[in-house]
Parts: sequence; structure tokens; C-alpha cells
Amino acid sequence: MSDHYDTLETREPAAREREQFAKLPEALTQAIVAPGWARQLAGVDPKSVTSRAALAKLPVLRKSELLARQKETPPFGGFNTRPPGRARRLMMSPGPIFEPEGFGTDWWGCARACFAAGFRLGDVVLNSFAYHLTPGGFIMESGAAAIGCAVIAAGPGNTEQQLEAIAHYRPVAYLGTPDFLKILLDAAAQAGKDVSSIKRALVSGAALPATLRDELGGRGVAVLQCYATAELGIVAYESAGREGMIVNEHLILEIVRPGTGDPVADGEVGEVVVTTFNPDYPMIRLATGDLSAVLPGASPCGRTNMRIKGWMGRADQTTKVKGMFVRPEQIAEVVRRYPAVGRVLLVVTRASEQDAMVLMAECAAPDASLVEALTAAVQSVTKLRGEVKLVAPGTLPNDGKVIADERPVG
Repeated sequence: MSDHYDTLETREPAAREREQFAKLPEALTQAIVAPGWARQLAGVDPKSVTSRAALAKLPVLRKSELLARQKETPPFGGFNTRPPGRARRLMMSPGPIFEPEGFGTDWWGCARACFAAGFRLGDVVLNSFAYHLTPGGFIMESGAAAIGCAVIAAGPGNTEQQLEAIAHYRPVAYLGTPDFLKILLDAAAQAGKDVSSIKRALVSGAALPATLRDELGGRGVAVLQCYATAELGIVAYESAGREGMIVNEHLILEIVRPGTGDPVADGEVGEVVVTTFNPDYPMIRLATGDLSAVLPGASPCGRTNMRIKGWMGRADQTTKVKGMFVRPEQIAEVVRRYPAVGRVLLVVTRASEQDAMVLMAECAAPDASLVEALTAAVQSVTKLRGEVKLVAPGTLPNDGKVIADERPVG
């Protein structure tokens, strides 16, 4: 059985570069049919964009700008080349940011990541990513389905029911956040349920510290991770070599200096910027807000595409908690509701191998009812539970930061 999904993964790097940049002018020509891209790339001659140097001269589109453009020109900011009625699914992520899914096999480019994680034809897979409005469940299911796996569409939560499904269907693989996999294994151990059929997992949407990966591995589950966004699909993924993340074949990835579109030298940490060849919803130099760096050389697994070190933090203050993006704009909305609150700082940490967040809020006259109201507001706005601690005015630093991600990296 092949160790690789197809021959594209093992191309000579120079051949891949030639082939991708030979296709890019046509992709840009198709993109600027959409009014959003016509505006974004005004004055650009697609035929001239045939190298990384030429690509680097194009403007970046930041996710925050995408959000604003969608409000101006619903539903997709004019960046879609096909009308919403021609999409397969219409979805919404927290922010809110709206996303289409087009027709076709493996539209999100997830199959390579699933294959690298050991998923094979005929496997039964438990998918605990959300299917409600957000695209996570569909992204991962499409990859497993493209390989020929049967997918249990579990979604998050309902732990007892999921344990019953595992016992009945005996899945060999798991898709979801690493945190929820631990929850399932812990619940199974406590209830005396057998979940030993699960031998491998492809996780995303939350941090995977080495301690958690080792714990899950010690309990019989080999865990690999992938990096994805709703706009781009699977950007990069781990293989059994576990030396960085391998860039997917359907896109061009750059690392740029944060706040600019200028590429940095290999090995230097910068912001991930991605260009896709998606004919339905192309993205040209989308700045993800994520930090990473290029790893030199090729993966020991034989895949030859560029490797990145994985997620190394945020170029902006937006962060992901339990698979959900939390944005500075959301924290501002919470504060806006309560004039008695001054400066705030949302601190994101890890507790008991789970993401945790605490909203530190300055207040001159603290009381229990305000803590209760703020706690409810945080959950209402972010869709996540968090603790609230009131502190005296002047306690928090005056540095403009509203989200501090203090989770360990790696």
C-alpha cells in the first residue's frame, strides 16, 4: 500500500513551483471576474504573476478585512466567483464570517491530511467536529469520505451517546479537537466502556501540547494534527515523520513580516499568507493572522512540499479556544454592555489539559452581580464558558492588548 496519497506529494520541489506558477495567471484571471477580487487586484496583470517575487507584490487580504467586506457586500464580500445559489452549503463561523462550500470531491483538500494520518479505504471514522453552521465537520468528513471511509457524524458533546456509537460501530480513527478526544477517553475509562478500537486521530482546532499528545499516545491513539481555515481548507498537515507540517498541494504558502506583505527568509517567524486555486471561492494572499516559519529540507516521510513549524502564535490578537475563534471585537462587545468596567484582558491558558480563559476586568466598585453578568455576556458573545475576575483600576497594563494567549506552544 502506498505511503502517499498521490504523486503530486513527491514531485521535485522545482517542478511543483513551475507547475503552480504556470497555473496562477489563469487562476487570477478567473478570480477577478468576482467584483471583490476585481477591486482587490485593480491594476494587476494576471499574466505577469508567474513567480513568488511577482506574487509578493500583490496586496494581502486580511481576515479582518474579509469580515468588513462581507458586511459591505453580503454574503461573501464579492470574493465568490459563483452565486450563493450554486453552492453546495452555506455556512457561518464565529465573527461572524460566512463561507460557501462548492461541489466536488474533497473540496476543502482534506484527504491528504487524513491519508497521512493513516486513514484508509474502509475505515470507520468518528468525526466530532461541529456540523451546525460552522464548516469544521464538513471539512474533515469530506477528506475521510474522499479516501473511502465511513464517517460517524457525531459532532461535539453528547459524550454518553458517542461512547455508545463507538462501542457499536468500532471506529478505528477519530477526527476532532485533541481536548475532546481526551474527554471521550476519560469518560470511557470512568464508565468502563471499551473505546480501544480508536487507534489513530487527526486533530485540529485547538492546541496539541506535547504532554497531551504523549498522554493520548500512551492510551493507544497515535495523534497527528493539521492546520486549516474555513476560507482555505487544509493548509498544512503532519505525517508520521512528525517534523513540522507539510504544506498542502492545492495552495501556495508564504511567510511574511507581520503587518506587511513582505516575505521573510526561511526559518524566520512571520505571518502565514496563502493563495489558493479554488475556482469557486479563490483566496489571493489571504493573511491568516497565524505565525509560523519554514523548516528547511524535506520531510522524512518522502513528501517534498514546503514544511512549516506549525502554529506559533498569532500575528494579531485573535486566538482559537476549544476550536472557536475569539476576537478582540468580541471582547469589546462584552465591555460595551457594562459602563462600570474599565480596561480588560482575556487570558487564555491550559488547565487539566483543556483550554481555559479568564476575563480580567478593572472595576472601581466590584460586586457579585457584575461578575455573574459578565460571565453570561462572555458566553453569549464568544459561545465559550470563561471565568471573570474583577481587579482594581490601574491593575492591568496599558499596552492595548485585550487577549493574552499564555498557552504553551508545541
